[in-house]
Amino acid sequence: MELKLTWHGHATWLLETGEHRILIDPFVNENPAATVKADDLTADFVLITHGHFDHVADAASIARRCSAKLIANFEIASWFQQHHHVEDTLGMNLGGSVSLPFGRLKMTVAHHSSQLPDGSYGGNPGGFLLELADRRLYFAGDTALFSDMRQIAAGGIDVAVLPIGDLFTMGPEDSIEAVQLIEPKVVIPAHYNTWPPIEQDVELWASAIREHTGAEPMVLEVGKTVSI
Repeated sequence: MELKLTWHGHATWLLETGEHRILIDPFVNENPAATVKADDLTADFVLITHGHFDHVADAASIARRCSAKLIANFEIASWFQQHHHVEDTLGMNLGGSVSLPFGRLKMTVAHHSSQLPDGSYGGNPGGFLLELADRRLYFAGDTALFSDMRQIAAGGIDVAVLPIGDLFTMGPEDSIEAVQLIEPKVVIPAHYNTWPPIEQDVELWASAIREHTGAEPMVLEVGKTVSI
């Protein structure tokens, strides 16, 4: 099965499996790095890692327009249902797994915070481990480095998407150690260069990944689609 991955800037990803379109942390209308708007995106599933505005801003409008299933922790899923009239939601919690039409999804630990835009409690932040046909993808979400990444990666990871922006998440140096723990075949950076406080030299990061790990770094331009 061919998988296509598109980066829409910051932490917004579109994963296409052929039959299904999986949108992760949609934030485009107010994202200065994005090249599309929310109305340009379609999805069958919308995945939310945590409640911060720069990860949920366009989720409701896309989920309602596309009749997509919104998947998040229980608190965020309930918030979208109660306050934004998203009818099809699935609330999960850390460590939980679910079988879906595109494969199996597990919510993983992330070390961060989670508050919804109106100040509501956003539950625990997380990441997602996706098992799709013969590949395993790990979207770490916004997180600090933590040693249990090695356990999350048990069984092998084909593609890991990790934040490198620093300040609000781990930075380039800690992301290198994360790659050493996860040992993915391919690692893709996220959550950087959206605003000046999280600007990074991504080519320098890629060189360090090649020097210090066995993973292949894949640096995407915003709006670019690659097969993985």
